[in-house]
Amino acid sequence: MGRVLAVIIWIITLLSVLLFVAGKWWFPEGISSHAPALDRQFLITILVVGISFTAAQVGLGWMVWKYRDTGSSTDRAVYSHGSNRLEVLWTVITAVVFITLGVMGQSVWASLRLNDAPPGSYTVEVVAQQFQWNFHYAGKDNKFGRTDPKFIDDGSLNFIGLDASDASSADDAVTAALVIPVNRPVELRLRSKDVIHNFWVPQLRFKQDLVPGMEIKVHFTANKVGKYELACAELCGQLHFKMRSYMLVVPEEEIQSLQAMPQEQFQTRLAELINQYQLPNYQ
Repeated sequence: MGRVLAVIIWIITLLSVLLFVAGKWWFPEGISSHAPALDRQFLITILVVGISFTAAQVGLGWMVWKYRDTGSSTDRAVYSHGSNRLEVLWTVITAVVFITLGVMGQSVWASLRLNDAPPGSYTVEVVAQQFQWNFHYAGKDNKFGRTDPKFIDDGSLNFIGLDASDASSADDAVTAALVIPVNRPVELRLRSKDVIHNFWVPQLRFKQDLVPGMEIKVHFTANKVGKYELACAELCGQLHFKMRSYMLVVPEEEIQSLQAMPQEQFQTRLAELINQYQLPNYQ
């Protein structure tokens, strides 16, 4: 039985490795400037973990094979305390390897979250709520209108509490889908009205929680025009599955045209763009 179990362990290990090597279940194409660095770091991590996993399972199978029950009643078990030196050695090696991987992975994360957005970035305020996304755009004056929770009224579609008496809010637009320019830094100011939500676009290689009571600023640069699914990746309630939208990446001139439009025209044009672009087909 010991030999059978060892062979099963080795077969499962081999199949697991082949699933990754086949490359059939991998990331969708990256569409952001930071995606290559993140993908490269992920590949390094998966190779290191894969080698460790394979070595551990091969060793486990070998131990099961070698020390299987031989059925001899004369064999006696032998107690071994092990080697303190070996335990210290492999603990130190494991710590060094994984701490190094962690430090290497911080560079991309820090560049997106700990540094200010570059000058001239396109800014969008993102307000999440159960169970929808609200994207607030400044108008042609490039100034966001004042918002205040006391003005929030979902019944009148004022989801973000925009102050109508503020002159800067007259040309603002609030939509349920995100539209950003291609090849231009984008800054998102993330807020939540109720519970923790999560902004996630797989192709962006970007994922960030939205926490009630906090404004979280992040930035990135999308480099491919298209339509991409945007989801809430944090369980936020009974209708969490409905909290999905689209992110459109469009040419700069389209953004300039949208900014010059009043709210109704902005909404109409955005709906046209959503229908115009197709989601990527990954097979």
